[in-house]
Amino acid sequence: QVQLVESGGGLVQAGASLRLSCVASGRTFSNYGMGWFRQAPGKEREFVAGISYRGGTAVHANSVKGRFTISRDNAKNTVYLQMSSLKPEDTAVYYCGRGNAAVAVASANAVAYWGKGTLVTVSS
Repeated sequence: QVQLVESGGGLVQAGASLRLSCVASGRTFSNYGMGWFRQAPGKEREFVAGISYRGGTAVHANSVKGRFTISRDNAKNTVYLQMSSLKPEDTAVYYCGRGNAAVAVASANAVAYWGKGTLVTVSS
């Protein structure tokens, strides 16, 4: 069973930066694509960013392109989401997900395992 644990969330002001981390258990982390998603109150979970198994391909949602960057460190079984120029509309619970293939995760349908999430709150 794969476990994913997110951390790094918190309360920040608009314009600030945060880095989220997601640590995965197991020995197969480097074989799979990973992704970050978020869910705001009253809204559906939405894709934020995805990265392929070796980090060669990264994709970002248009809403975060140029502000957020996904990366991974396979030696540490960790995927990161660097967030800058945060806006109040970025407020959400952020989840990481492990895909079921080596390609970058680009939709919730491609996620085999989910973490429990970390809350990011951006005040105006």
